[in-house]
Amino acid sequence: MYPTSRPRRLRRNPALRRLVSETSVEPRHLVLPMFVREGLSEPAPIASMPGVVQHTRESLKKAAVDAVEAGVGGLMLFGVPAEHDASGSGATDPEGILNVALRDLSAELGDDTVLMADLCLDEFTDHGHCGVLDEDGNVDNDRTLQVYGEMAVVQAESGAHVVSPSGMMDGQVGVIRDSLDATGHADTSILAYSAKYASAFYGPFREAVDSQLQGDRKTYQQDPGNGREALREADLDLAEGADMVMVKPAMAYLDVLRDIAGVADVPVATYQVSGEYSMIEAAVANGWLERQRTVLEALTAMRRAGADTVLTYYAAEAARWLQEARA
Repeated sequence: MYPTSRPRRLRRNPALRRLVSETSVEPRHLVLPMFVREGLSEPAPIASMPGVVQHTRESLKKAAVDAVEAGVGGLMLFGVPAEHDASGSGATDPEGILNVALRDLSAELGDDTVLMADLCLDEFTDHGHCGVLDEDGNVDNDRTLQVYGEMAVVQAESGAHVVSPSGMMDGQVGVIRDSLDATGHADTSILAYSAKYASAFYGPFREAVDSQLQGDRKTYQQDPGNGREALREADLDLAEGADMVMVKPAMAYLDVLRDIAGVADVPVATYQVSGEYSMIEAAVANGWLERQRTVLEALTAMRRAGADTVLTYYAAEAARWLQEARA
């Protein structure tokens, strides 16, 4: 009457559990998103994201070096300008905050890490949308593509190893690839935000980038109810030359991540977004969750679902935990 199959045998001690573990998280799998704000004299805490700050150019360099020493696989940089305008001109200005910060990190770190740049206009426009608007106030897809092409070239010239179009404009990867290749940047990679959903989980990010958003982004970001559409978006990006693809957010879309990872022939990334981070921090602050265990479990779930790379605000801290556990 006793069970003949006993899976618990392989869980009896840490050594056995380690031996048969199917999924691992290593520091190299993690990418740290970082914000740099123009005109700051000292780092500015982001109230809705405890522990995360808008950096000065100097504090950005120090934090980047610390993260790289912890072993993170890369850095994803977002710029927050002092002024916004309708066309998001700060995005294509070589002296704009994002591009000067890229040059700062490139000079500081060289090829010691993978330097990624967010390629989108939402941080730079006075209406907060990811593209330029037409006379009726709608995002003009094809005019926006022209700006994205220019933005990609400036970012590559500023030192980005990877440009990361996140605006969900149709055809964005193809235009960016053509622009990079035509200007001598054939080696610059593209990480396409292929399945980026119109999610409520982006809320704290709005504060992080001083978003000027009016309305919503449902006409270009994906409907949360659609899964097959995500596969179509990924297929289009791959056909246009994406070197990597992403699913964003992560935890509520692990099924989509699994589906895309099952068919993509390039590395797949996911982004543990601001709302996911802030929920964990709020629960920890209330004593409801154990912080380190919760964070590592969430990251493991993303890896198990198929992510080769995870963008997370915990990247540097988690990398240190992982290094200490292996010491």
